[in-house]
Amino acid sequence: MLIAGLGSGVSLFARSIPLFSRDHKVIAFDNRGAGRTDKPDSPYTIEMMADDADGLLRALDIKRADVLGVSMGGRIAMDLAIRYPDMVRGLILVSTSARVNNETRSSFGLRFGKLTKMITGSGAFGGSPQPYHAFIHQLEASAKFDCTDRLGGISAPTLIMRGDRDTLAPEDLVEEVHSGIKGSRLVEFKGGHIFFLWENKKFTEAVSEFLTGLG
Repeated sequence: MLIAGLGSGVSLFARSIPLFSRDHKVIAFDNRGAGRTDKPDSPYTIEMMADDADGLLRALDIKRADVLGVSMGGRIAMDLAIRYPDMVRGLILVSTSARVNNETRSSFGLRFGKLTKMITGSGAFGGSPQPYHAFIHQLEASAKFDCTDRLGGISAPTLIMRGDRDTLAPEDLVEEVHSGIKGSRLVEFKGGHIFFLWENKKFTEAVSEFLTGLG
């Protein structure tokens, strides 16, 4: 299961899905507020979006899944693994942290919005425009979330992936996740917050190696 980040739809994984699907059944979906799903103008929470992911798995009659989340999607994945441990076999956290610090919080939305616009020509990855209210609701949900004190409740084998120049998921906060999840593995790549787009082959190979090791 692939969970996208702030303002992003399934097309964030457009280059990765064909590679992952060679050996795995892949589920990619749009979080509430993005892509082709509903975009209600009411507050969102990370827990709410984790419930959405759990509901999708159950609707598809999938008992357990390997879950990969990017940025905000990583926070959704962490909450899913904490509150629905039986549903998560393996956890892959990409360009994410368990919380957003004050320095990052103040500029996170603006910087990420500019980043996605620069790459895609729009405010989101993919062809479905995201209303401003939906972007703000996602941004506030991501910024308010903090599961630092619950990381010890993650029992799934965990791979953490980070770009060495990522200022939106800074090294200290990523190390906090690494230290908090017992037995987790941290792999660093060259690049920033969306290193996996530029290093897609290395990225997908690292993910596949991790999943193979789960048996």
